[in-house]
Amino acid sequence: MLAAILFDLDGTLVNSDPVHYEIWRDILTEFGITIDPDFYKARISGGQNAAIIADILPQLSQPESLELAERKEALYRERGHQLQALAGLERILEWTEAAGLQKAIVTNAPRANAHFMIEALQLTETFPWVILGEEAAQGKPDPAPYQLALNRLQITSEQAIAFEDSPSGIRSAVGAGIYTVGITSTHESKHLQSLGARWTINDFTDPKLWDWLPGLIA
Repeated sequence: MLAAILFDLDGTLVNSDPVHYEIWRDILTEFGITIDPDFYKARISGGQNAAIIADILPQLSQPESLELAERKEALYRERGHQLQALAGLERILEWTEAAGLQKAIVTNAPRANAHFMIEALQLTETFPWVILGEEAAQGKPDPAPYQLALNRLQITSEQAIAFEDSPSGIRSAVGAGIYTVGITSTHESKHLQSLGARWTINDFTDPKLWDWLPGLIA
């Protein structure tokens, strides 16, 4: 029986990837690296900063990597004040509340950014649980963040569904045994389904979603 809905943050609750892309593009230009949206999707989207920097800029020392990550996130908070919730978010949150389901955010975002986005969307009181990748043994794509969420909510994987937009997030939720719906805010439906998403939606207004959700608690 369904007990909880788990949401990724970047690209799922809020369409923040355009801001992240612009910042990474600007920063990597400083290192003589030119990126395009395909590079961003393949090498950056949904990842943790430490892993991204180690992959793209392996020449940096650990202190240099940490400093770069902190600068990148500071720029994000400077540029992110106009963030908008994904279409239909208010509706699904109201439905979740009316259905008596638990809800949690499961994100790879650094703590400061996660709280920044949640406050910008005025969701601070809405989500009693915010599970950070940095709190888990490993971040996404490892299943650990979602396993941690299940443990904190005291439910099994069969009692949850997850909404995710990135390949790393899909792999994480599916790896934890959770029924996962992909959101095509950043990546194509075919790609997300190839990684284990059962099906996909454009956003939370998608009629497919509302044909399906009521039957979960009937």
